[in-house]
Amino acid sequence: AWPCAGRNQYLWNLLAARLSAMAVFVRRMRALKRQALTVWFAARDRRMPWGLKLLALAVAAYAFSPIDLVPDFIPVLGLLDDLLLIPLGIALVVKLAPEAVMDDARAHAQVAADKPVSRVAACVIVLLWCGAAGLAWLLWRRWIAVA
Repeated sequence: AWPCAGRNQYLWNLLAARLSAMAVFVRRMRALKRQALTVWFAARDRRMPWGLKLLALAVAAYAFSPIDLVPDFIPVLGLLDDLLLIPLGIALVVKLAPEAVMDDARAHAQVAADKPVSRVAACVIVLLWCGAAGLAWLLWRRWIAVA
């Protein structure tokens, strides 16, 4: 099935394995995006308890935000926060949320996952992070002034 035989067969098999692994990775990332969208829609539902709604909003904001708690350029830790925090946060919200809310949110997420990316939403998320950073800076300045 491969265009060459002999000693290059090993390289073709290696390439096929890498492409297969990449396809699995892309499928899992799309599923994670759909789950994060589900959490986002669940957070916007009126039937969701307030505490859980805040947790769901925080998880969705962190999942879709370009800003990480630990920057990705830090070896191991930078990627571990994305690989652990987001799936654990999603799992916690899904486990604690009412089933009817999650069913409706999954239906909304399935439709939304097929739509193009919203630049307005990206701008809103960046503005929210800038506001949070500004608030943290103001609180830090006030704390320094008191000390």
